Amino acid sequence: MSTTNLMPDDRRSLTIRLSVIQYLTALVFAALAVGFWIFQIAQHEKFLETAENNRLRKLPLPAPRGVLLDRDGKILVENQNTMNIALVREQTKNVGDVLRLLAAATGESEAQLRETVNRRSREPTYHPIVLLENATQEQVIAVWARRLELPGIIYQEVPSRRYPASDMAAHVFGYVGEVNDAQLQRPEYQGVEPGTLVGQAGVELAYNKNLMGTEGNKMVVVNSVGREIRELSKLDPTVGRSMQLTIDSDVQKSIEDIFAASGFNGASVVVDPRDGGVLGFTSRPAYDPNVFAAGIDRATWASLNGDSLKPLQNRALQGKYSPGSCFKPAVGLAGLEEGVITPSFQVHCSGGATFYGRYFKCWKKGGHGAVNLKTAIEQSCDVFFYTVGNMLGVDRINKWATLFGLGVKSNIDLPNELVGLVPSTQWKAEHTKEKKWFAGETISVSIGQGQVAVTPVSMAVYAATLANGGTRITPHLVKAMDDGTGLKPVPPPPPQSTVDVTPEKLEAIRQGMWGVVNGAGTGGRARIEGHDVCGKTGTAQVISNQNRALAQSRNKTVDYRDNGWFIFFAPRDKPEVAGVVFLEHGLHGPNAASLAHHILATYFAKKDGKPLPKPPTHEEMRLDYKDPYARAGGAPVGGGQ
Repeated sequence: MSTTNLMPDDRRSLTIRLSVIQYLTALVFAALAVGFWIFQIAQHEKFLETAENNRLRKLPLPAPRGVLLDRDGKILVENQNTMNIALVREQTKNVGDVLRLLAAATGESEAQLRETVNRRSREPTYHPIVLLENATQEQVIAVWARRLELPGIIYQEVPSRRYPASDMAAHVFGYVGEVNDAQLQRPEYQGVEPGTLVGQAGVELAYNKNLMGTEGNKMVVVNSVGREIRELSKLDPTVGRSMQLTIDSDVQKSIEDIFAASGFNGASVVVDPRDGGVLGFTSRPAYDPNVFAAGIDRATWASLNGDSLKPLQNRALQGKYSPGSCFKPAVGLAGLEEGVITPSFQVHCSGGATFYGRYFKCWKKGGHGAVNLKTAIEQSCDVFFYTVGNMLGVDRINKWATLFGLGVKSNIDLPNELVGLVPSTQWKAEHTKEKKWFAGETISVSIGQGQVAVTPVSMAVYAATLANGGTRITPHLVKAMDDGTGLKPVPPPPPQSTVDVTPEKLEAIRQGMWGVVNGAGTGGRARIEGHDVCGKTGTAQVISNQNRALAQSRNKTVDYRDNGWFIFFAPRDKPEVAGVVFLEHGLHGPNAASLAHHILATYFAKKDGKPLPKPPTHEEMRLDYKDPYARAGGAPVGGGQ
């Protein structure tokens, strides 16, 4: 129909409709023009970045941590390349499906994979989340074969830690793990990205800033499914600084070997009494740091934390125990320096003595007869030290024991050290409800029992201070550090204190300690011909005899056997090695002396250029498993040998 035949009203209506269409079309084109201007000009940079991100990926390149060497330059801890499987969430539309397929392909727990992703859900979606550390070759092949079904899944070759076999020096080295939320809040972790491996214990934690290096990155072009096509640029990571430790790997191995042969748990710390360098350090039982380097699974972590023997606890730094008779040289020296006794002072031991209405036994039934200081140390006479301690009083005992390193921190360069206790009247007034110190309490303190509690590392400092004549060394683990141009010596930390000990009085203590090992004493198993080993054994109760039978009747799984100690230094006149062996439930101090013999034999064989001794078998050690104090009731007993 021609428009000329339209009625006037119809013609007006059509004109209006056409005008509306024209205006709407104009508005649409205007909106498109504005939109194009906004997208192409006003927000050009934003959308260019988005487009580039769809095509380009910035991938982190983890930095290898610094290598750890022993004092002779032997590699202790190094790096190895492993494969990690990670998820980039922005490259996948359905994270749940990807995780389900990944779990099926790799044999891993889907729940654990989801937990890992959820824990890091607040991170940018372009940041890779490592799902499997140290993936096996089979897992990598399985992921590669299903790569089209697993958008967002990538695998990267990264450096990881390799520690000595098994659990050697585990508590020295520590372990690494992903930085946690609490650490990220601390200033020393500023700039560290979530997911970065950092030290979590031991030297790895104490020197993390030096060891971890600086992360690098590379820019790559990816295709539509996120697969890498080519590399555009690369910033290589900076390797962490290498460190040379004071540890002597041969001495360290001798400690590990002899503890394994004995079957006992405990701790040992061996130091150079001249500067405090730690030659050997162990805590048993231990753990394998390699399981952390490879990414510890939930079951293994739970088993370590749930183990009643507490392998994660560093007994050398965190275990607090009564020192028993090892405490006696400190009491003897306090008596000499305070003028309470002389080296010739004698006490008659008939097997016990009464103080303040209570009868305190000596460990030797029938007694030691008339003893002076040298004989009392050599034969570990309790009655002699009951008497001297009573004459001194607890505060003067505290003064001298503290000066020699007991009841205070050693300040070793390892984290989480606990402090022991040598009681005093002030301590009791400030920390107990009873407030008042009773003189009768001093009797037990004088033989290293009662409230006295020490850590094995503080006992090593104590032995070193007796060895060097009153200089309380600071034990330390770093001998040299790479400053970028090679290893440079690190000066040892200054002594924590120095006390002027009268040489003649110290010599009286040394004569007694020499007799412990080389005379008629209790530490003869530690004797090394030609090297004048000095030492002191100690047997310390875990629980009083009155309560032992009752406690065991209630819980038969708990071990209440006595602990065994041995402190030592050698040679007597020019000491160059000192330390402690602590046996948890080791029954007798002489058992600890048996372990010290192999450690010292190794040290001196190496020094003298002789073949290193083989560790003895369990049978050859002739350990004493008799438990003479396994009885209920009775009067208080002494500190043992």
